[in-house]
Amino acid sequence: MRVAIVGAGAWGTALAQHTARRHPVMLWMRDPDQCRALNQTRVNQRYLPGVELLSQIEFGSDPDSLAVWLNDASPSLLVVATSVAGLAPSLELFGPRLPDNCRGVVWLCKGIEPVQARLPHRIAAATLSGRPGGALSGPSFAQEVAAGLPVALTIAGTDPAIEALAIEAFHHASARIYTSDDLLGVELGGALKNVMAIAAGISDGLALGANARAALVTRALAEMSRLGVALGARAETFMGLTGLGDLVLTCTGALSRNRRVGLALAEGQSTPDIVARLGHVAEGVLTAPVARALARGAGVEMPLVEAVCEVLDGRLRPVEAVHALLARDPRAEFDR
Repeated sequence: MRVAIVGAGAWGTALAQHTARRHPVMLWMRDPDQCRALNQTRVNQRYLPGVELLSQIEFGSDPDSLAVWLNDASPSLLVVATSVAGLAPSLELFGPRLPDNCRGVVWLCKGIEPVQARLPHRIAAATLSGRPGGALSGPSFAQEVAAGLPVALTIAGTDPAIEALAIEAFHHASARIYTSDDLLGVELGGALKNVMAIAAGISDGLALGANARAALVTRALAEMSRLGVALGARAETFMGLTGLGDLVLTCTGALSRNRRVGLALAEGQSTPDIVARLGHVAEGVLTAPVARALARGAGVEMPLVEAVCEVLDGRLRPVEAVHALLARDPRAEFDR
């Protein structure tokens, strides 16, 4: 089996390193200079420094060459490891070029397209022309996956064929792959947890303590589940790897980019300055206002999401947002 991974950021590079422990991999990037540097050093110095990439990984920047490479093995698999903003352009570039033996496409992005409020599977449906596709998601810091530390992920799709392909590609060594047919719930969990991680970063940055963090994670899960169910997802999905699992990781882990955004907001930094300095995509910044709009449209209360939006937009200082949350009227913990 051959696996082509489009996008040489931290997660794409880490997944390439893991996949190459069993299969030949091509890691593709748009920048020819980055491609030449990787061929020379075999280290992605910008996104995954200190990790020497395995010899089973080839590097490319020409889309036609990637299609030819995929055609040399059956089955083969295309993985899109870009941000949500890069998913449609990547699928439009490679979709017409994919050979018949490329049996499916997997995407890794966790977010919601801002303009049309589309989740990744809706973006993919417009460009894949019936080819099976699915989302690979779950609690996964790139540095740990690249180092070969244990990780559990979920592949979600509407076609069992994509589950089988993903299991063949990724279920080996230190990675365990579960399956789900709740694609909507899996993608919502991956998108919404990024917003909640910003809230967790604000809480930690204000030194509100472990009690506050535990309460925040618990109520964040309640908000995510409420919106998910209202939009047609299953409640139990949010108790799994792509809901609770990913939420805990991004709200507590030091490697979480979205949590770092919250920490910087707590210090009084502005959103534009934080994003400019981060150097990586923090999907929660773009997802927060879209999630707020979806919740309002579905008649679902999401006070944490509302508070994050107010702080990101500069309408409330972090400490004011905390006071507003604490001042909300009492309510039952669970809907009756």
